[in-house]
Order: sequence, then C-alpha cells, then structure tokens
Amino acid sequence: MPEPFHIVPEAQHNALIAAAYRHRGFHEDEAGEGARFCAEAARHGIRTHNGIKALHLDHALGSGSQGCVPGAQIEEKPTRFAATKIWNANKKLGQSTAFRAMDEAIRLADRYGVGTVSVDNAFHYLWGGGYVMDAAKRGYIAYTNCTAALAEVVPFGGKFPTLGTNPHSWGFPTTAAVGFPIVIDWATSVVSMGRVQQFKREGKPLPPLAAVDQAGWPTTDPGAVAALLPFGAHKGYGLSLINELVAGFIGGSLPTLRNRWTRAAGDKATCTFFFQVIHPNAISGGAFAKGRSQQENVKAVIADVLGHGNEGCMIPGQLEADWARHTAAAGGLLFSAAEIDAFNEIADECGQPRWNHADFKTVTL
Repeated sequence: MPEPFHIVPEAQHNALIAAAYRHRGFHEDEAGEGARFCAEAARHGIRTHNGIKALHLDHALGSGSQGCVPGAQIEEKPTRFAATKIWNANKKLGQSTAFRAMDEAIRLADRYGVGTVSVDNAFHYLWGGGYVMDAAKRGYIAYTNCTAALAEVVPFGGKFPTLGTNPHSWGFPTTAAVGFPIVIDWATSVVSMGRVQQFKREGKPLPPLAAVDQAGWPTTDPGAVAALLPFGAHKGYGLSLINELVAGFIGGSLPTLRNRWTRAAGDKATCTFFFQVIHPNAISGGAFAKGRSQQENVKAVIADVLGHGNEGCMIPGQLEADWARHTAAAGGLLFSAAEIDAFNEIADECGQPRWNHADFKTVTL
C-alpha cells in the first residue's frame, strides 16, 4: 500500500542526531560518525535501524546504562598474525568502532589480500549491512557478524530466549554487473527487534510465527512480544549460534548476560564484532570461461541465476538500492509522520528545535 513520507534535508537530520549524541556526552567525532551511520540507514530505507533506533538503543542499553562509554578509546591487543587485528573497544560507540574496524580490515586486505578485525567489549553497531555495503562500493568483498545487544531469540525447540538476533552481513562489489553492490544482510530471527519497534510505532501487525508472548504463545501484536523466533527453524538457529560461537572465541561471555548488568557481576556483558575483508584479486583463479574478466564472469553468473524464467527475481541489496534512488530523487531523507514525531522526542531531549510536519514536502511511495 502506498505510504506518504516527509522529505527531511540530510543536513538537518544529521545536525539533530549529532546534537543528541553530544548531549549524551559523546565526543564530536563519535557524534559525527553516529549521524553518518543513521543517515546511511535512512538513505537505504533501513527503518529498523535509523536514528530513532540508534538513540533508543543508546538510551536503553548504551550511555544511558552501562553498555557504552562516550569518548572511550579502542585498545589494540597483540597478535602474531600480520593480517589480523584484535581490538578491545572498551564499550566505545558501536558505529564509530565498526567504521574504523572495516577501514582497518580494508587496509589489511590491500596489503595481504585478506584482513580480519575481531572486537571484544563492544557496543552494538546496529545495521551490519551498511558497513559491508560501503566496503563493496569501494571494491571489496566484505563480511561482518556481531552478537546482538540482548538475548531475545528462543533456540529451535526451546522455550527461553538465549540467543541474540545475531545478524550476518555480506557485501559484494557488483556495481559494474548489476548497478549496485549485492548485500546479503539478515537477522537470524524472523524479524529483528527493531522491526517489532517499527511496527508498534506504525500500528502494524507482525508476520505469523515471528514472535511469542510472555506465555510462550505466538503473537502478531508487536506490543505483546516477549521473545522472537529464529527464521527457518533449525537453520536460523544454527546461523545465530555461529555468532555466539565466534564471540566465544573472541572473548564474549554468556549470551543471557549481555547488557543485563545486574546479573553480570564478576562477568562480562558486552557484545563482540567480527569483520573480514577480501580483495577480489586475492581469490581470483584467473581461468574464467570464454576469456571473461573477473567482473564479466560475475556478471555472467548473476545473469544465469536470474535467467531461465527467473527474470522477476529480486537480488539482495536491490531494495536498498531502489530506496537510495528514491531518496536521491526526493532530495532528502524519507520519514513517516510517526517517525517525525519520534524525532521530535529526540529534539526535546537535547534542546533542539522540533520539526514541524508542515515544513517538509512529502512523497508517496
């Protein structure tokens, strides 16, 4: 169903988000990185992880709790492996940490063909797809996973939430082939908790078998959600478990303690991140059929997948690319009336002018 959106100038949006972060004690660079991330999420239609979600998460679990420390500095830990970095984020703002980690992984990949950055004691970085998309636009294959801020997902066959929504995010440099990076980015639950919050804000029901209420019964009411369910039954459960296992190897502790600070005395309650970047030349065998180049070969593979009557199929990352085109055509970031109201709550908190709905042009999509 078509929906009207208000067109908010990006500079106005970024000024509010940065002011909110500064109001909470974050340094100028962190506030700028937080605003940059939120703008990219909005630009690509990621309404579950835009500025509203970012600041809500920081208030509930970050600087408003014990999960994030404004102005924290990243500590590099020793490692004997040249293509890897191991960081202690010291609870630094997740977006700031993630931007820097992806840049470092790219630097390593330029030198060694592949680079990894593992991050302990982190605060959630929100939309992993944004980081791999940026790397893919710069010509790299990129991957990241993280442990989500809270254990909110019931494992397959279980009844108590012991897993995070634990996303996986891949980005591929396919702009030459299809016009945009292919980005495969998903939470391992049917929906993310950000989607639950969005649907509650918009007055919309959840899809069936996405969540359960306090009694453990499936619910489509976003206001009644007590826990989420993994997508694909045992498959989503297994993918979520991967993140917990990687975190366990990095230094993450018990999933049910994450950001549950009153339960974590003497233990750890922070998230972990993992980043990997591959230079395409580092995996090229060079023997592409019919004399094709690497990029021509990738384009041919995609064309074959989408051929044979599959021409109407969607490519991962296509929705985000389409929304970015809508954003560019509108000349500003796109937000619903309910989202404008939520931004006004943020403005009130940090002493910034409220946004007047009537001041913004609208577009229906």
